[in-house]
Amino acid sequence: MQKSVIIVAGGIGTRMNSDIPKQFLEISGKPIVMHTIEKFYSFDHSITIVLVLPEQHILLWHKLVEKHNFNIPLQLANGGETRFDSVKNGLKIIKNGIVAIHDAVRPFVSLETIKRAFETAISKGNAIPAIGINDSLRILDNYGNKPLDRSVIRIIQTPQCFEVTLIKKAYDQPFDSSFTDDASVLEKIGEEINLIEGNQENIKITHPTDLMIANTLLL
Repeated sequence: MQKSVIIVAGGIGTRMNSDIPKQFLEISGKPIVMHTIEKFYSFDHSITIVLVLPEQHILLWHKLVEKHNFNIPLQLANGGETRFDSVKNGLKIIKNGIVAIHDAVRPFVSLETIKRAFETAISKGNAIPAIGINDSLRILDNYGNKPLDRSVIRIIQTPQCFEVTLIKKAYDQPFDSSFTDDASVLEKIGEEINLIEGNQENIKITHPTDLMIANTLLL
């Protein structure tokens, strides 16, 4: 079955306190997004890769490709006003099979997580990586706060994998403010979400401390 991945790279670096979009910041001498692309390419050399970038970042991307002699084949799609719009633009390129939708700034997803996500989506229609929480949790309410049972809470990751026809149908619906990820878009049309085990090091590089952790993981 045809495998595809849409890598969403729409960040502008605000929380990173950087003039450079966070997906283009370097770790181990290479932009984060290139590490991410390489991970999926190493999983399957025949995978279709779609990189979604804001239009104003495409020239910078081409300069970085030349600088780093980056030759993994991929297709570019223009980012939209929201992540929802960006994913929708990326989906226009994908025709059939199973598609993974992944954050560009998650370069440490494991090959095992990618494999598990695709295999589960093939058999069940979708697969969403998730991990448990080690910290104690409290929830705020009108009366103060109270403890929350962490055993029933999961942190959601990407890549989130879907049967292409199904996720395209989900993205045909209007945008809703309740959409926090692709799973919530699919769930809105009545589909059950299948959680699978993710990997702890699959962090989303968003803050300067995440960049420090990322450089340590690559040592």
